[in-house]
Amino acid sequence: MNSLICFVVISSLFFSFSTPILAKSQEPISDAGIRQKKLQCYADIDSGMWGWSCKSSMIARENCALRCLSPPCYEIIYETDPLEEGEKDSIRGQEYKYCMHKLSLGESIDNVKGAFSH
Repeated sequence: MNSLICFVVISSLFFSFSTPILAKSQEPISDAGIRQKKLQCYADIDSGMWGWSCKSSMIARENCALRCLSPPCYEIIYETDPLEEGEKDSIRGQEYKYCMHKLSLGESIDNVKGAFSH
């Protein structure tokens, strides 16, 4: 009987801690929320947590920050063609933010790549 109670308690604790991660958000991530998370990613990169290659150049740091901010969105938008020195790619930047927006709402991100290229 004690083991059953212990199992129920542990299971309910696990479920209560994992539920917010799996639940859909009522509000999409804001630009301020993205900026705050990106600043934390920069801090992690600068501390060496992401390895030397992420500190080797400003563009490497930016690619690592984008990967840190949202691995699934980075994979879809940038992984096969990372940002390069001097590149300003507003279309992919919009797609990346759109991807983060959809993820924050628990929506599919299958069609985000190419969503802003006309």
